[in-house]
Amino acid sequence: MSNTPVTALVADDEPLLRESLILALKRAWPELVVVAQARNGREALELFEEHQPQIVFLDVHMPGLNGIEAAKGIARRAQLVFVTAFEQYALAAFDEGAVDYLVKPVEERRLIDTVQRLKQRLEAGVVPAGEALDAVLAQLSGHLQQQRSEPWLQWIKASVGAALKLIPVDQLIYLRSDEKYTLVVWPEGEALIRTPIRELADQLDPQIFAQVHRSVIVNLREVSHITRGANETADVHLRGRTEVLPVSRAYLHLFRQM
Repeated sequence: MSNTPVTALVADDEPLLRESLILALKRAWPELVVVAQARNGREALELFEEHQPQIVFLDVHMPGLNGIEAAKGIARRAQLVFVTAFEQYALAAFDEGAVDYLVKPVEERRLIDTVQRLKQRLEAGVVPAGEALDAVLAQLSGHLQQQRSEPWLQWIKASVGAALKLIPVDQLIYLRSDEKYTLVVWPEGEALIRTPIRELADQLDPQIFAQVHRSVIVNLREVSHITRGANETADVHLRGRTEVLPVSRAYLHLFRQM
């Protein structure tokens, strides 16, 4: 391995658990440089694009964009290690060895084993195999869907003139935010609300709505087609509308099959 330090990103929505893992990593791998810490999957993707670390430690259960969805955005560009609270029966997804995992609370011996495997993979230039990685992520994603008990958001309240409008979520076309407001667009009109787009993303069914940019969520049923742009970006074109919505590199994986 070269003298260039190996870099890592740690993503966990629990600050104490995040710090605990970082401290444990310092003991197990003193040369490793943790270049960024993320509180959720979206932040993990944004920080990954900024720092391009070689290793990403992802908590599976994070609000909004979870660790599985973040891993899809990172894909084969880094070594992935999931940090999970799954019972042993759920860990069969990792048997193929496409990615590694740590079970909370993280045990030092297990972490040392993981560190050794990561060093070997980096030395050999091994990246997660495509089909094996996809199979792991699909299995874990299905498990998370089964565990969710909270209902998805059904209505959005917005002031339209002097009236309070109840907008059915299934009628939304897209959401777009700026620093202070989120623009809600549906067939009957548009409205500005103060709810941050990140908060809304946590409450929307990911089978129907996709965040395609840090400031944009789109109803996938309203997408006409995607056009690829420069620097691994793209544009979303909507059915019967002239607006074109940006897709950033971090979310381009959502449209690989389209």
